[in-house]
Amino acid sequence: MAAVSLGISAWGLVTGVAMVKSGLSVPLALVMTFVVFAGSAQLAALPLIAAGAPIWVVWATAFCVNLRFVIFSAQWRPYFMHLPLSKRLALSYLAGDLNYVLFMKRFDEPRHDQGQIEYFLGGGVFNWWAWQIPSVLGILLADVVPTQWGLGFAGVLALLGLVCALLSDKATLVAAVVAGCAAIAAFALPFKLHIVVAIAAAVSVGLMMDGGDDASRKMRRWLARRPVSKAAVNGRESSKRPEGTVP
Repeated sequence: MAAVSLGISAWGLVTGVAMVKSGLSVPLALVMTFVVFAGSAQLAALPLIAAGAPIWVVWATAFCVNLRFVIFSAQWRPYFMHLPLSKRLALSYLAGDLNYVLFMKRFDEPRHDQGQIEYFLGGGVFNWWAWQIPSVLGILLADVVPTQWGLGFAGVLALLGLVCALLSDKATLVAAVVAGCAAIAAFALPFKLHIVVAIAAAVSVGLMMDGGDDASRKMRRWLARRPVSKAAVNGRESSKRPEGTVP
């Protein structure tokens, strides 16, 4: 986690400053950073809160932004399903994007005797500190940190680093491109609804590509198992004989 902590810290600092600049009081911003602990959802919800958007729009936006954690949790379930529900809920608080990427690279299959829980906790706690310390500093020093420093761009770079780390296959790459195009096309929608449009477009394309790949794999397996008739074999053998020969 040390290798990616710089991007996480920059993102946390940007989020801390953004919470105060959006009009939240310092105590409320501190509660948000410790309770919510989800940078992308916080950054998506803050402009809506500042603009006085309906609460259902704020909740829907945060829900859609965090839908990726449903996939992460489904992938983690075989590793932690033997634990009680209370412990699994506690672990979910520490779940993060880079925790998921590094964990899956380290453990390709569930093995309860290889320190998987310890690895998850180590990465999650390190990630928590790398996020919370800069976030709290951003909240407390929001009026001191000048906006000319371009901290927003640093947060964009941190997000780009996370996105590039997750582009591991063709379907994910195409979904990311579609999401970017959809977000730009729908940018004029109110209440940041272009984010919801981008997510819906990306999920739809990803599901269609995964469905097409599954259908292709099933067709190849079916063709591989298909019995070859004796007439087809004789036909292929006949086609290989030189012209003028008698079978």
